[in-house]
Amino acid sequence: MKITVEIQLKSTLEKAWYIYTTPEHIKKWNAASDDWHTTAASVDLRVGGEFSSRMEAKDGSFGFDFAGTYTQVKPQQLLEYEFAGRTCSVVFIAEQDSVTVQVTFDAEDENPIDMQREGWQAILNNFKKYAEV
Repeated sequence: MKITVEIQLKSTLEKAWYIYTTPEHIKKWNAASDDWHTTAASVDLRVGGEFSSRMEAKDGSFGFDFAGTYTQVKPQQLLEYEFAGRTCSVVFIAEQDSVTVQVTFDAEDENPIDMQREGWQAILNNFKKYAEV
């Protein structure tokens, strides 16, 4: 099953792409809630390139790595990647004075669909909040 989340932000396409794909920015927006943060991020933005981010609870109680390999990179248009046996696509759509970012990913079997959708949407909402500043 595929799940899709999206946001529309007031930004240029160039800025949205840059903030979404640059490690120093990823560390500032990549969290689903205020009690989590991303402590490390790396991006090799090319087909076959790898990416990773370390997400941790701020109280130190839990953390995990999110990592994968890019399968398609079309600058300022599309990112596709594989992670943990699943796939994800991120589409950037330029509009008159905004950018829509749409993320579609394979659901996993461990957590309810609504929980997965809410978590990914929360991260994308943080991206919007950070990118619009």
